[in-house]
Amino acid sequence: MVMLPYTVAFLLLSSLQTVEIANSQSFIGINYGQVADNLPPPPSTAKLLQSTSIQKVRLYGSDPAIIKALANTGIGIAIGTANGDIPGLASDPNFAKSWINTNVLPFYPASNIILITVGNEVMTSNDQNLMNKLLPAMQNVQNALNDASLGGKIKVSTVHSMGVLKQSEPPSSGSFDPSYGDLMKGLLEFNSANGSPFAINPYPYFAYRSDTRHETLPFCLFQPKAGRIDGNSKIKYMNMFDAQVDAVYSALNSMGFKNVEIVVAETGWPFKGDDNDVGPSIEIAHLRSMVGTPLMPGKSVDAYLLALYDEDLEPRPRSERSFGSKVRAKFTCISLCLVGKMGFKTSLRILFVNRMDSSFSGKKTAKLY
Repeated sequence: MVMLPYTVAFLLLSSLQTVEIANSQSFIGINYGQVADNLPPPPSTAKLLQSTSIQKVRLYGSDPAIIKALANTGIGIAIGTANGDIPGLASDPNFAKSWINTNVLPFYPASNIILITVGNEVMTSNDQNLMNKLLPAMQNVQNALNDASLGGKIKVSTVHSMGVLKQSEPPSSGSFDPSYGDLMKGLLEFNSANGSPFAINPYPYFAYRSDTRHETLPFCLFQPKAGRIDGNSKIKYMNMFDAQVDAVYSALNSMGFKNVEIVVAETGWPFKGDDNDVGPSIEIAHLRSMVGTPLMPGKSVDAYLLALYDEDLEPRPRSERSFGSKVRAKFTCISLCLVGKMGFKTSLRILFVNRMDSSFSGKKTAKLY
């Protein structure tokens, strides 16, 4: 098996799919993190995004310069409140109104704000006080939007890690951790009542990092191997992404909320890491497929790819700082090229083969079989 060089892999993959955006109602989004010291100015980023087929951008905060730069581009914008804002939002409706007055009303509708995420991965934060206040905070933000006559135009939700699941394998047995009990039920009732999505962060990479058996890597990378059979449903899963999303669907179904839309708030694969990181020399995205997953046939799952830029100041392992589609202002990586110039057709699976980083000398790297 011969390793494909970066440029050869790009040319090969470029020939596999053609653009067919108009016939799909799903979207390809991208996360725009800012924990870095080498980011281009927001207007430059807005122009970059307009040159691609990326339709939506998720911000972890509500940077006014970015929101303003995206005005009149037609790009949907998801903005977020900080976890630290949740207690104030929960206890003081006026604070929620002030937040909307500051972060939404000056920009909307020229800036197409479509979603407000209240906090990030709060339910797995181990902060019981924050967890208890999450739903009241979401309710006050929703009420503030309603008061501004924007309740039907901008949705409110929160973002969860896969850690909210007690069981995810096999996918048909997916279930939420019972320790969340009424808290999770309340959040799902809010999603259902307001038509807002259940936002989740499924990462095949983290599944692989914790399970380095030989067969796990090709399963995570959509490679044509034997797959895994769900012993309950007898469905054969050919990739980890579908298995993760269907586990979330099963968990929602088990609590009576199968009609709540699932949105992938983050997914991706890093292109480099520290010496003790496992396997980040491949990037993967399984985006926009009208075929859907085995438990949701014919339904695409909207997804935000992580990430537009590397975040070199993020205080985490190098692999978790290296999900950027555009590593530096002038060097575009393969994932953004593919998302921007190709689009995705039916049953799309993309394997992004990136350059081997010197820090991974001797590590297992991706091959196209």
